[in-house]
Amino acid sequence: MKVLGASVLAMESLVMGFALLLAGKSHSSSVIIFGGVVAILFMAVAGTLRGKWAWIVGSILQLVLFAYGFFVTTMFFLGLLFGGLWIAAIVVGRKGEAARASLLKGGVSKPQ
Repeated sequence: MKVLGASVLAMESLVMGFALLLAGKSHSSSVIIFGGVVAILFMAVAGTLRGKWAWIVGSILQLVLFAYGFFVTTMFFLGLLFGGLWIAAIVVGRKGEAARASLLKGGVSKPQ
């Protein structure tokens, strides 16, 4: 779950960096600074996905990425796309961790 979530957040950081290039052409410096702070937050949270608080902050950052679409309209689409990937990382990650725990516990019998 941590690896999938960190991968999604790291890719969002790169996408936000590219969005800053688009925003730089027609928006004020405050919009660019805000986007830069968000990109840095994506990377910081990607490195700290151990606690529940980091997953909550990551989810909030998904909304911020979508809201950046008011400045760069492409981010509406990318926000939906990465939001879906974030949800998939949580769901698939939980299933994978449950399967791993079951395997380590000895829940799967070996063929004789």
